[in-house]
Amino acid sequence: MSEQSRRPRKPYRRPKKDPVRFLAFEALRAVDERDAYANLVLPPLLRKAREKGDFDGRDAALATELVYGTLRRQGTYDAVIAACVDRPLREVDPPVLDVLSLGVHQLLGTRIPTHAAVSASVELARVVLGDGRAKFVNAVLRKVAQDDLDGWLAKVAPPYDDDPEEHLAVVHSHPRWVVSALWDSLGGGRAGIEELLEADNERPEVTLVARPGRATAEELLGEEAAVAGRWSPYAVRLTEGGEPGAIEAVREGRAGVQDEGSQLVALALANAPIDGSDEKWLDGCAGPGGKAALLAALAAERGAMLVASEKQPHRAALVAKALQGNPGPYQVIAGDGTRPPWLPGSFDRVLMDVPCTGLGALRRRPEARWRRRPDDLEGFAPLQRALLRTALESVRVGGVVGYATCSPHLAETRAVVDDVLKHDPHAELLDARPMLPGVPDLGDGPDVQLWPHRHGTDAMYLALIRRTG
Repeated sequence: MSEQSRRPRKPYRRPKKDPVRFLAFEALRAVDERDAYANLVLPPLLRKAREKGDFDGRDAALATELVYGTLRRQGTYDAVIAACVDRPLREVDPPVLDVLSLGVHQLLGTRIPTHAAVSASVELARVVLGDGRAKFVNAVLRKVAQDDLDGWLAKVAPPYDDDPEEHLAVVHSHPRWVVSALWDSLGGGRAGIEELLEADNERPEVTLVARPGRATAEELLGEEAAVAGRWSPYAVRLTEGGEPGAIEAVREGRAGVQDEGSQLVALALANAPIDGSDEKWLDGCAGPGGKAALLAALAAERGAMLVASEKQPHRAALVAKALQGNPGPYQVIAGDGTRPPWLPGSFDRVLMDVPCTGLGALRRRPEARWRRRPDDLEGFAPLQRALLRTALESVRVGGVVGYATCSPHLAETRAVVDDVLKHDPHAELLDARPMLPGVPDLGDGPDVQLWPHRHGTDAMYLALIRRTG
């Protein structure tokens, strides 16, 4: 009998479930399998873990970082993993790829020690994949651990001078077509686009809005780590994140979570000069209700009424909830903005924040960059034009329309406005820049494009248009 056969076998050790990494894996699977958004999937998972007693505040912070960090850097990490496996990534089972991506983020994107990152990832693989595939995860992550992020980027990204767009796509983890589109919209050289792509990969602050007549910024500034917004008088930023739902004014609907760029769009429309009456406003694409709630509060201060229209009934219900308690009159309707139930010329001010690719909010929805395709633009284009035409028909002579998108893509912004106005001789562009007082770097006008790296906001676009006849 050989020495090896006489040696007693080690007893089998059952894998130990790590609640933080298991939850992060659950969230990534939901994003991958159900096309869910992390910002909708993660909060209920965290809440359930806290209720079970599995999590404290530090655990929740780590789980959040693992999920969002992995999604933001998915393109970069895919390139690294591809260099460490002997098959095309499409042949790696998605659950295995999720475990690998979580492990790579811990190795290359956090301060977790190498041995801890590898062993924790292998243990997660044993729990969710089984011992056989855990060995594959172990082998791949040990290869990844042989270099740091900068070293891997030097290996997997082409030199900038050879292929600028592909270099930026790999280094900053954006699809190549998105890099190209953002660069076209931004203009300029390498520094500006790199700053923008880096800003897309940063964790955005939570921004609150104090709804006029119901709450004040001063009240919200009493919260922990709260500072005033940069541009909106109603904005307050929570610099250390936190749970907005724990804030009394938010629970009561007197304040809400709203990006400062979104606030600025509503304020600009409200500030635009109009001729004659100012009694009836329209938000023509109101869901889920953030801009509508701010517009309704601003309208109430002037004795005006807001009509908030949203095509999808479940989103119209969210709008109604956001407007509940507004100090002035308002109406919420479930209506199709391309076939409006109201008469032409019914409104003094109209906001049309149209459906779009959402490329301006990649900080908040990092997974969106991997879901969108260039042909999505063709799907949105007819709807965006139809909604802008409806807005111009719905406003009276002398009134103002605000056309807005949460995308800086030229095909969704200036191309839409130019195309519609080319066929409408009774509408003229206004200079929107004076309607955003104090906000710098607004370009040549007359429209406005906000940027994460310049303004700390989502990349909101706004054109203000006056009906002249």
